[in-house]
Amino acid sequence: MSNRAFEIEKKSLKIIDTEIGQHNYNELEWAIVRRVIHATADFDFARSERIIFHRNAIKSAFNAIKNKCNIVTDVDMVRSAINKKLVTDLGLKAICYISDNALANESRKFNRTRSEMAMRRAANEMNGGIVAIGNAPTALYETINMIREAVAKPALVIGIPVGFVSAPESKDELTKTNIPFITNVGRKGGSPAASSIVNAIMLLCQSNN
Repeated sequence: MSNRAFEIEKKSLKIIDTEIGQHNYNELEWAIVRRVIHATADFDFARSERIIFHRNAIKSAFNAIKNKCNIVTDVDMVRSAINKKLVTDLGLKAICYISDNALANESRKFNRTRSEMAMRRAANEMNGGIVAIGNAPTALYETINMIREAVAKPALVIGIPVGFVSAPESKDELTKTNIPFITNVGRKGGSPAASSIVNAIMLLCQSNN
């Protein structure tokens, strides 16, 4: 990052701190929430559609990263926005199967969305890893089903899909699982939010080593 870019980012984060003021997040949680606001320019992620952390979310993510985990995403946009240098430096692997041509045929055959099929395809790679869902509620529901079926056991599920149909409900369902999670309230979310959470966690893990 250039000095100019660094100064702009620093100023932006200071503006976010000032505009939000008092909040109930701890230091590590706020570092993540602030990154989401920085990526989306949406202060609702700390207010009405606030981000929610499972009590073991960050600790579990750190342990997964230290174990050189996979990061499984629901769409290519989330994977593309994950910091590639951090992924390489930390020895991780980012995975997304949504563009696999075979999935299109399988989704038609079984009358399921490509997002559902992509998550099911990545079941083994989810184990001990981080799942980041920013686009498709169906991908989050499928991940929850796989967890309950004991087909997959990720270390962390970042479930922050955007949308009017099933997005709030899928997030609420995630909070009922026994897997560490990061999610938010309501309809807002999206690929920038999901990838910024992953990037923030990697940065925190790297700086805490």
